[in-house]
Formats: sequence, C-alpha cells, structure tokens
Amino acid sequence: MTSTERASSAAAVVELRSDTFTLPTARMLEEMTRAPLGDDVYGEDPTARELEELAASLLGKEDACFMPSGTMGNLAAILAHCPRGTKALAGAESDIYVYEAGGASYCGGVIVEPVANAADGTMALADIEAAFPEDPEDPQFALPALLCVENPQNRCGGRVLPLEYLAGVQALARARKVAVHLDGARIFNAALALDVPVRVIAGYADSVQFCLSKGLSAPVGSMVVGSADFIRSVRRIRKMLGGGMRQAGVLAAAGLVALREMTARLGDDHRTARRLAEGLAALPGVVVEPVETNMVFFRVDTPHLTQAEFIERSWNEGVRLAELGRGRIRAATHAGVSEAGVDRALSVFRDILAPAAVLSSRP
Repeated sequence: MTSTERASSAAAVVELRSDTFTLPTARMLEEMTRAPLGDDVYGEDPTARELEELAASLLGKEDACFMPSGTMGNLAAILAHCPRGTKALAGAESDIYVYEAGGASYCGGVIVEPVANAADGTMALADIEAAFPEDPEDPQFALPALLCVENPQNRCGGRVLPLEYLAGVQALARARKVAVHLDGARIFNAALALDVPVRVIAGYADSVQFCLSKGLSAPVGSMVVGSADFIRSVRRIRKMLGGGMRQAGVLAAAGLVALREMTARLGDDHRTARRLAEGLAALPGVVVEPVETNMVFFRVDTPHLTQAEFIERSWNEGVRLAELGRGRIRAATHAGVSEAGVDRALSVFRDILAPAAVLSSRP
C-alpha cells in the first residue's frame, strides 16, 4: 500500500469508540515546541503554572494541579479528602467505581461504596443518606468522608445532572459534614448542555477533576481544582503516586490551547451526536437512548443479527464502535468526526441492517 493509499484509508475511518481518540491540533503542537519550561516538581514551570491558574479561574476555585491522567486526578482527590479507613460514596455506574482499578482502596485504604444510579445518572438522595450509619459513634461502621458525583454521567448515557440535583447533593453533604468531589471529566460538555458557565457546576463541589484529552483534544492530562490547602495535599499525593513531572510545560502548553480554543467548538460535537442519534433512530432494530452531550448510546435489537456481528461488520467497513456496559453500544463524537463522517457511518449501518444484507450475513 502506498503512502497515499494509507492516508486515504486512515481518512476513511470513522472513529466513534471514544473522544479519547482526539489528536492534538496544529496549534497545540506549535505551542508545545515553544513553551517556556522549568521544573514543575519545584513549582518552577511557568507554562504548567499558567495552565493551573487558568483552570482554577475558569472553575471558580482557589488553585489547581496539573495531573497526568483523570484516574490519577480522581485518586489524588479522594486520598486528599479521605483518611484511611473511611468511605467515599460513588455511583455504582460511575467511572470512579467501575473503571479506576480500585486505586483508592489499594493506595489509600479508602472504601469506595457504590450507590445505585438511576437511568438519568442521579443517585437518589435517600440512597445516599442510607449509606451513612444511623449511629456515627458506633465503632463497627466505616464513616463516609466524601461524596463523589459524575457530570456528565458516562455509563448512564452521557446524561447531565441538573443544577437542582447538584444543589440537593451539596446540601446533604454539608448536613453530613462530608466533602463533595465532582468527576467532571467532560464538565465543559455538561456546561454546554445546561447553558451555564462551567464555574456554576463546579460551585456545587469542593473539588473537581476534568480532562483535557477527551473532547478538548490535548494529548495528555487532567486538572484537579479546589481550595489552596486541598491542592497542596493533592500535589504531595501526586508526587507519591509518581505523577510529578519535570518540564511539564511541554504538555501544559497543549492544555492551555484546549481551554482557550477547544471548549468553544464542543457544540459541534453535540450537533453531530444528535445527527447520529436521529439517523440511528430511523433504522430498523435500533433502540437509541436520550442524547444530551456528545455520546450516543444504542442497542441493535434484531433476531437476524447479533450486536457483536453488527459491531464487527461496522469495523470491516471502517466505522469503529464498541460496547460499553450492559450490552449497549456507545458512539462518541469529537473533533475527528465530521457531519460527513456521521453520514458515512449511518450509510454503513443502513446497509448492514437492510433485510437482504442481514440475511446474507447468516451462515
């Protein structure tokens, strides 16, 4: 295959598995080559510090810490909030509980206790209350020290938690004297869906983690924001976890572009997601969940074609999909998926699900 053919083949792929497949923009790559640098472990990398100050300002917090990943960001936040032997409450469908490798337990002796998520991503306040022991003085019970919420809620269809709900969670936490940590990996998508500044959502939490390398297209990194004292603890924990980076400004430079330029284009991703959802809903045997952000969850329900076969045949035609829990397919739109890419994916899906195509695929 020639280089031209390889480029054409790559361009033909529609990557819908995740918005983590975004690539850094030309502007990011340019800024990475000329960023002023220092040693960030010493607190002397000016570009990393500029990114932290910008993140804190945007979310209305006192300070921020640049982290290598969202998993490390959430872990450092949990360990900063929770003494050993306490509990962090999190949704049973949350990324913290499902996908982050039990790090809070392994590294910090913190129990992550799951609370059931409703289909819209919320946890019933009564269920959260039930996770607190009736008698906090009874030494038999581990005490909650932290309440974790996720917004948007990935495994619940990318659903966005309403501000009224976040206010109720915050009030409950204050009454129980525990902190609130927001896993806001895609918080800028949530702010867009709610039509509010991102600091409004962040205002309902004591700390927030958000990702630079999903829809914002930076190659690496997440931010943790919170009070100055809290971030001092997070920095120490980051070092303990192996996340202290030296000339971190090479990566932080891309994060600055992400926050200054890429948040404004997330509306394009929401529009392409709606376009995809509307097209899917018109296809036979496809059940589409409500769409609020850049994520489209759907099932293929036909007696003639399994979901695994549908995914495999889509891959064979250059449309990349994957299941994400409970037999559902997630398609995530992002800067690498244009309207033309969505239309191509829908054309592939239409051909796969056409009765003649389905029957010819059977042995």
